[in-house]
Amino acid sequence: MKKSTQEEVVIYTDGASRGNPGPGGYGVILMSGQHRKELSAGYRLTTNNRMELMAVIAALEALKKKNLHVKIYTDSNYVVNAIRKGWLKDWLAKDFKGKKNKDLWLRFWELMQQHDVEFHWVKGHDHNPYNNRCDQLATYAADHQALLIDKGYEEVESRPSNISSYP
Repeated sequence: MKKSTQEEVVIYTDGASRGNPGPGGYGVILMSGQHRKELSAGYRLTTNNRMELMAVIAALEALKKKNLHVKIYTDSNYVVNAIRKGWLKDWLAKDFKGKKNKDLWLRFWELMQQHDVEFHWVKGHDHNPYNNRCDQLATYAADHQALLIDKGYEEVESRPSNISSYP
């Protein structure tokens, strides 16, 4: 991770799915100084883990500067443990053999290299107003009518293993 040379950004994220797989969404709050921004999007078919990770990706993609000190708060053990316990480095070394969500983890890894990122786990559905707001954003997005297509899930993750590629 790179040393930060810019201001600090605090990010809260959450992902949700209605069924696993099913319709899903993510919610994000970005805060820096007096600035605050909310992001969300919904997908027609995805998984909870993909939406948890997509929330972090969307947050990092929204940053306009590089080399920021970024504190990410999430209730996703999947995301936090992948970094804290070194799972992601192992998955990268083994080219994600037998692991899901390679497309998102690679996207995340590239974005994470641009900043000094800290991950903090928060208990979901507790008394944290930012986490609760992200949950509201994520669930609303999952229930919204105009859902996006999670191509990484629908075209890669959910295809039968005996099919090598799509036309």
